[in-house]
Amino acid sequence: MTSSADATLPEATTPYEMIGGDDAVRRLVARFYRLMDELPEAAACRAIHPESLADSEQKLYEFLSGWLGGPPLFVERRGAPMLRRRHLHAPIGPDERDGWMLCFRRALVETVEDEALRGFLLERIEALANHMQNRP
Repeated sequence: MTSSADATLPEATTPYEMIGGDDAVRRLVARFYRLMDELPEAAACRAIHPESLADSEQKLYEFLSGWLGGPPLFVERRGAPMLRRRHLHAPIGPDERDGWMLCFRRALVETVEDEALRGFLLERIEALANHMQNRP
């Protein structure tokens, strides 16, 4: 038996399809940003975001849509993601990264039933979060 972190997905199915498509991605992202507002452990991450999270929520939804193998909305509307470059203005250290990951992890648990899929996605999103850190 493989662990969820070692799980692979069937070739014919994208994570976007497995997660439940557009509605599921929207639910995940909406829950993620509600958690960012609610969790004291995410305060450092929340502080580097604008007062209104609406634009951030839309951008993450568009990014995740394509990143998960669905429609490449972010690229179509905003160009290449270049996420690290787009976030250089924001001081992202361990506290900000960890708060972001806490929100993402909890949002995944609350919105994605498939444990193997959650493990698959967490492994990849954690690598992305680590890459985004731009401060010690």
